[in-house]
Amino acid sequence: MVIFTHPKNADYSMPGHPERPERILHTATLLEETIKPADWRRPELIPESELLLAHSIGHWKRIHEGRPFDGDTPYYEGIADLARRSAGSAVSSMRLALSGNLVFSLMRPPGHHATANQAMGFCYLSNVAIAALVARNEGVERVAIWDFDAHHGNGTEAILQGVQGIRYVSVHQCPGYPGTGMESSDNCFNHPVPPETSPADHMNTLKGSWEDVLAFEPDLVLVSAGFDAYHDDPITQMSLRREDFGVLGQWLAAAQIPTAAVLEGGYSNDLPSLVSDFLEGWIHG
Repeated sequence: MVIFTHPKNADYSMPGHPERPERILHTATLLEETIKPADWRRPELIPESELLLAHSIGHWKRIHEGRPFDGDTPYYEGIADLARRSAGSAVSSMRLALSGNLVFSLMRPPGHHATANQAMGFCYLSNVAIAALVARNEGVERVAIWDFDAHHGNGTEAILQGVQGIRYVSVHQCPGYPGTGMESSDNCFNHPVPPETSPADHMNTLKGSWEDVLAFEPDLVLVSAGFDAYHDDPITQMSLRREDFGVLGQWLAAAQIPTAAVLEGGYSNDLPSLVSDFLEGWIHG
């Protein structure tokens, strides 16, 4: 398995903010022990030409301005390059998946709330949406995105709505931030789950969403891998257990489709174990 990460993941933080450096640092420490063999790599900054497939030039200029985007999404010194590296990791993960590798992008900031014109919800650039559009530009005919983060990927959906050759499938808490994803339309398939849904019912919904992915017969799957549907996550009201994330990984293994997974949310102190279980399920089936 190839795992992308970078020491600059720890270069920004705000006291009390749940999207903190320890998410990546502690996860990397555990994965170094549990995922063997692993090919650890450092991603490069994405070229502006690729990020502009998903974002407006106005948005890219706004990211460089030294003022916050919203209450959840502060401005940090150097955030433009930090976001470019996270997006670059998603694109590199996509390309390696197409060449036969299992690939996980262990990077921050996350991306699935960023729209074409707005940073929000801890996200500055829409990493997975960019990777999907680059893949289509490079000749991949059918790209599916499976988003099991507890929050709806409103940015991914808004950017990719109606784009030929791409299917977006999301399972997320509803009601919950950002308040979107209550209905499906066009190439975007939404599976809202009420708060406190039982693990069994949530997993049944996830299974149905995975069937939506497989029915598209994709040449590539990009996974927005958020781990905040965990029962002990501090900012959601979901019920999944550690072993459930291992099962999600097993589904990826059984499908035998080129797949890259990109970290989104997950704010529990147990995040390293959740990621490890997911990757071990994916590797070992």
